[in-house]
Amino acid sequence: MRILLAEDETELAAILMTALRSYDLIIDHVATLADGSEALKLTRYDALLLDRSLPDGDGLTLLGIARTTGNASTPAIMLTARSDLKDRIEGLDRGADDYLAKPFAVEELMARLRAVLRRPGTVDATPLRLGILSFDVLNREASLSGEPIPMPRRELLVLEALMRRSGRTVERSTLENAVYGMDDEIQSNALDTHVSRLRRRLDAAKAGVEIHAIRGIGYLLRQARQ
Repeated sequence: MRILLAEDETELAAILMTALRSYDLIIDHVATLADGSEALKLTRYDALLLDRSLPDGDGLTLLGIARTTGNASTPAIMLTARSDLKDRIEGLDRGADDYLAKPFAVEELMARLRAVLRRPGTVDATPLRLGILSFDVLNREASLSGEPIPMPRRELLVLEALMRRSGRTVERSTLENAVYGMDDEIQSNALDTHVSRLRRRLDAAKAGVEIHAIRGIGYLLRQARQ
């Protein structure tokens, strides 16, 4: 899942990005309305975390922009030091799905994020399946016949992207977009390394699937032939 975080407090943003990434989420971080507006025009997000007090305006303005782009139905949680009832009501009335006052515990933020993502019509929470291999979208977990398969974050993200398009070739650019945030540096062979390690992990677990490299294009995941 890809999350847009609009937060201008550098230290808080760093803490939130580290915490959110530990839940196997892709984070695009912006610190201004201008950068957030550009991000919303270019990317379809699964959720928005928006600070109200940005250097160039109110985060509610960014929420309004989201509602007129491809993020019209994307769930949004407002993060703010404003705790007045009037401010909370204003945020909710203008389209926010939840409102979290600073300071807050990251665990509470994650609980609220899971709650808004579970709402009907928000995201397709149906587990991804390919033979005995499955991927729990909300809990961010891969399993074989119900038994979890522990794996590093990047491999999990590669697996999710491939399972969403199983049986079809997934272009490298699509995979990179699914695995890396806008602030991540991408080494030339990093994606190939993640795919190679994932392939070995699935083979060792006898997952019954194959990952094929499609030269010059990307990768394809399918059930292993008997």
